[in-house]
Amino acid sequence: MSNASAVTILSASHLQLVRQHKTVLNDISLNLKTGQIITLIGPNGCGKSTLIKVLLGLEKPDAGTVTRRAGLRIGYMPQRLSLDQRMPLTVTGFLQLARGAGDEQIRYWLNRLSIQPLAQQSVHDLSGGEWQRVLLARALLIRPDLLVLDEPVQGVDVQGQLELYSLIPQLRDELGCAVLMVSHDLHLVMAATDEVICLNGHICCSGHPDTVSLDPAYIQLFGARLQQGKQQHPIAHYTHHHDHQHCADGHIEHRTPGKEIP
Repeated sequence: MSNASAVTILSASHLQLVRQHKTVLNDISLNLKTGQIITLIGPNGCGKSTLIKVLLGLEKPDAGTVTRRAGLRIGYMPQRLSLDQRMPLTVTGFLQLARGAGDEQIRYWLNRLSIQPLAQQSVHDLSGGEWQRVLLARALLIRPDLLVLDEPVQGVDVQGQLELYSLIPQLRDELGCAVLMVSHDLHLVMAATDEVICLNGHICCSGHPDTVSLDPAYIQLFGARLQQGKQQHPIAHYTHHHDHQHCADGHIEHRTPGKEIP
């Protein structure tokens, strides 16, 4: 999608958040424009989901600001959503609980996401992949300007992951929306992502994802994950080029000329 007429719909400036004397987010700034797909990556516990909550206004930062375009419609697919097993609820019934959801819109997204046969099935009987698609349908019901996906392939098998990732740029083009997505695995960053932001409490690096290859620097840093099956996926990787290292005591040591970071 062309960015020639893209406008900023959400921006964050110098966000800081501290929990129990630990800095969770440190000096985070970013801009998200219409039609743009940004993927947040990083290890577990690096602050990805916390940053999403701050950007959505679900959590207040200790410092910094978040600016959202007036009237911005946000469709949010959370990392986890647990339902009481004692509550009898069909897929259609669950989607009807979404704000402003109408029968026509529900039928459209069930068909669009290829889950129409699940309409009258209990939400408690769904597989991981089916449940993720239902959650995605729920996020899409308001036809969002910004689609926020927190670990959208969690609990989904490899084929299901590929199918969900291939849907995301299609949905972006169909709705003309921006997409902010979270992942903890570099090897799952898809080729269609416009920008990757590597987060580890602060922004380590950011930029466009590279094409699929076995880059030596990538193998050195993430070789263990690359050994997980060695499937040939149409997914791009992002090559890390850090100018700093995270020390054992938590501080950040920046690279100096002539000094290599191990």
